Amino acid sequence: MTIMVTGAAGFIGSHVCIKLLERGEHVLGIDNLNDYYDVSLKQARLARFEDHPNFTLAKINIADRDAIQAAVADAAASSGPLKRAVHLAAQAGVRYSLENPYAYIETNVMGQTVILETCRHAPEFEHLVYASSSSVYGGNTKVPFSVEDRVDNPISLYAATKKADELMGNCYSHLYRIPATGLRFFTVYGPWGRPDMALWIFTKAIFAGEPIPVFNNGDMRRDFTYVDDIVDGTIRALDNAPVDDGDAPPHRLYNIGNHRTEELMRLIEVLEKAIGKKAEINFLPMQPGDVPATYADIDAIQQDLGFQPSTTIDTGIPAFVDWYRDHYGL
Repeated sequence: MTIMVTGAAGFIGSHVCIKLLERGEHVLGIDNLNDYYDVSLKQARLARFEDHPNFTLAKINIADRDAIQAAVADAAASSGPLKRAVHLAAQAGVRYSLENPYAYIETNVMGQTVILETCRHAPEFEHLVYASSSSVYGGNTKVPFSVEDRVDNPISLYAATKKADELMGNCYSHLYRIPATGLRFFTVYGPWGRPDMALWIFTKAIFAGEPIPVFNNGDMRRDFTYVDDIVDGTIRALDNAPVDDGDAPPHRLYNIGNHRTEELMRLIEVLEKAIGKKAEINFLPMQPGDVPATYADIDAIQQDLGFQPSTTIDTGIPAFVDWYRDHYGL
């Protein structure tokens, strides 16, 4: 059996690949190693597992349907049919969507379509798990955010593309009975993270003695979720496909967060302590497309899959700082 993981060189994707390989799976990794952020970081993530005998990397764009189909066919010939997929490749970042909207449509919308079509035509396919985002909650003021809430008020193009992904997932599950699970990730952080995320930006600036940009004058709250908890929830979802009862589409959505919301200024305090240096703060107004707070209601994934996040920022942030020091020799 082959499990396809898109975004294999990405933050979450690389961790998922390692976990699957550790338990003996054959993994087809898809990633085009684009330069949205430092490619050498992506290469370093891959270096941890790309020589594993059960891993194959296809350096292709997920929007390239012919290349994806060819890679799946090659993997099936050597490792068995494609039965499961974890689709994590995406153009991420709320603010960048203001600058390069076409990248979001190509990667997030066309890419989702290509993956859905690939799963549809795999004769023994069992389950697709794909990444959505807490950004779909948009301007919601009710907290915590529940999967039962309406999400038809996106305030960024990124959020709109992720909502589109959910709609397409449900549509394909309805039409072709493809079991699919969408995971709404909440502010993922940890070792091997993304340089465009606040924790990384703050850490880099504090080490360099530069001011950190703090939007909305610091009045921000986030449900920070450690990457190990995210990977655990993703694998739990992968191993538990929605049951097709012949009526409702075998499609479900879960919030996957830490089920606690932290003040941004408290995160900065924990980070300062871990680094051993005070931050110089540049308070700024709210950025377009951003939201003041996120907070995940995770009752559904707890009840269905036994997911229980266990890492607080008091543990997770020092772990990230330790990794950052080691990775950059600080």
